[in-house]
Amino acid sequence: MITRRAVLAGAAALAAALAVPAAAHQQKRAISTITVNPRSGAIEIMHQVPVHDAEHALRVQGAKSADIIGSAESREDFARYVAKRFVLAVDGAVASPAYVGSEITGGSLWVYQELPAARPGTPIRVNSQILTDVWALQENRVNIGSGAGLTTLIFTAGTPAQDTLLAS
Repeated sequence: MITRRAVLAGAAALAAALAVPAAAHQQKRAISTITVNPRSGAIEIMHQVPVHDAEHALRVQGAKSADIIGSAESREDFARYVAKRFVLAVDGAVASPAYVGSEITGGSLWVYQELPAARPGTPIRVNSQILTDVWALQENRVNIGSGAGLTTLIFTAGTPAQDTLLAS
């Protein structure tokens, strides 16, 4: 005979198993990284967004077909969306990063951008509002630099731009 404890344990296991696929979808977090390429001095910007979130954003923007994995056009549409929602000023001037490309790794879409050379220590102003127009609870992290010199800025819907220094 099945005991009450076994039924509760089975129900808890089933609930946990059903929650995992739901959590794998809308993660509501984008991570951007800004670094200076040590060889060229160029500012490299990388945005990591869950594929499902990127596709959902395109649908919210009115895209009829949002297939990030199967369509280079969808990836480029999302890259244009990122360019509108991620603002970077370098030494007081709003920058227009060049789109370098995109790729899919695991469940993430990576969007790559680049700016001309700037020295580490140059003042920058950052505002990452990627997906904040889609989900009110969206959180974006922007990492500047790497290693011991890493600075992380956190943005949610309506967070104003934040100032920091370009790290090496």
